[in-house]
Amino acid sequence: MIAIIDYDAGNLKSVEKALVSLGEETIITRNFTEILSADKVILPGVGAFGDAMDQLKKYELDKVVHEVASKETPLLGICLGLQLMFESSEETPGVEGLHLLDGHIHRIPDAAGIKIPHIGWNSLDFPKESKLFKGISEQAYVYFVHSYYLKAADSGIVAATTEYSTHIHAAVECGNIFACQFHPEKSSAVGLKILKNFANL
Repeated sequence: MIAIIDYDAGNLKSVEKALVSLGEETIITRNFTEILSADKVILPGVGAFGDAMDQLKKYELDKVVHEVASKETPLLGICLGLQLMFESSEETPGVEGLHLLDGHIHRIPDAAGIKIPHIGWNSLDFPKESKLFKGISEQAYVYFVHSYYLKAADSGIVAATTEYSTHIHAAVECGNIFACQFHPEKSSAVGLKILKNFANL
């Protein structure tokens, strides 16, 4: 069973639909027991960093996410879900993230010919072998929608990067914690392969 954490964020249904298409048993829930008994857990999200942290705390799901991480259940953050796993974001100064991993979220810098938010397909580079990207070729294209990006404190956890006005840490992998800035559920066959790799952990 894969539990998708429901804290009133967007893109829950599209993640569920992608997993169901892969034959995975999936539940969208904010029930602590269901989340903690799941084989895998996904923290999705679209929207603003501060609002998302407020919602997680409102339902006390921040505590559940920490418990999932500590019991070594595979945990996948998607888009805003990746950003929430780190310390803070320039989007909402003064708001602390879940801080499962060290690093900060920065606004994509303005540059000539660059539109922000970054919406569209970008290719990935893989600085290390990873479980999430097993069987996926270099320069595979995935779908992004974001204005802020991760700078992880430890480059050793970075599983994928992309270039868009700056060098972006597009995915991380650290123990049982996985996260993608892009949307695998909207990334065609490549994205489905990534979700299948996570489901198969």
